[in-house]
Amino acid sequence: MRILALESSCDETAAAVVENGRQILSNVVATQIERHKIFGGVVPEIASRLHAESISTVTAEALREADMTLDMIDAIAVTYAPGLIGALLVGVNYAKGLALGSGKPLVPVHHLRAHIAANYITHRDLEPPFLCLVVSGGNTMLVQVKDYTEFQVLGRTRDDAAGEALDKAARAMGLPYPGGVHLDEASKGGDPHAFSFPHPNVEGSPLDFSFSGLKTAVLNRLHNAAQKGETIEKADLGASFQSAVTDALLRNTDLALEMYPETDKLVLAGGVSANSVLRERVALLAKRRGVRLYLPELRLCGDNAAMVGAQGFYEWRAGRRADMSLNAAATMPIEENGR
Repeated sequence: MRILALESSCDETAAAVVENGRQILSNVVATQIERHKIFGGVVPEIASRLHAESISTVTAEALREADMTLDMIDAIAVTYAPGLIGALLVGVNYAKGLALGSGKPLVPVHHLRAHIAANYITHRDLEPPFLCLVVSGGNTMLVQVKDYTEFQVLGRTRDDAAGEALDKAARAMGLPYPGGVHLDEASKGGDPHAFSFPHPNVEGSPLDFSFSGLKTAVLNRLHNAAQKGETIEKADLGASFQSAVTDALLRNTDLALEMYPETDKLVLAGGVSANSVLRERVALLAKRRGVRLYLPELRLCGDNAAMVGAQGFYEWRAGRRADMSLNAAATMPIEENGR
């Protein structure tokens, strides 16, 4: 089963050919980082225009790298939610055109489900059920993956996502876009105990997250230092902030493992799964709890189309198809299977 997959939910235009949900035949990504860097973040209108300029080229390149034609493809999968609505629409409409013109089935894929599925490519032995910590720039949640297309959210952020907090902290520290990556690098060698930050809890919902207070705390620390003419060591501040964010993520993950003792597999997914501190510390947690840990390889942590093809295979196998009425959605719960 060979799937041509498309991804355009934010600032990466990507296409891939994936076989049987596990093997990458091609994976092409056109990044927009340099175009958004001068603004310090993604500009939705610019992102949409750049997707429109790139999607035909990356699709052709993905087919060429896989040494295939569209006639040799069995289905077309596309990210349709969640994400920047204008960006999503570029991929959805292009996929609809390919499906209509070729007569191939069209498979809609949820972006966060795809991030989880990146682990199926990295670990061919991984099968549900398992507990997954999904950490990205727009989402943070603990998910029970009961089956390839059956999900239950155990906890989610009530405000900012962990990735957003890291990006905002990096920007306030004067680090370039994308902030989280540069913050991770700038923090190497820093003292994670140099600065103290709050450890927020959500009363009555112990598995939910909150990062707005942490974000405000680091911004206040920087503003107070600037007003007093003090210099803050970026490596120490960055290391301390990353440690606080990681503490919050792993505290809830640890609690979830305690609440669901039958869990024997822990999976990490999303863009922030590339963070070196999180990867190191989640490994320690998994070892202490005696569960098997699965991490996506670094090239599959960020947005890409291979992960869409992986999840697309399982959506297709579950009988999920879309017609020409398929629309994009800026928000959509991971549990939903509708349009």
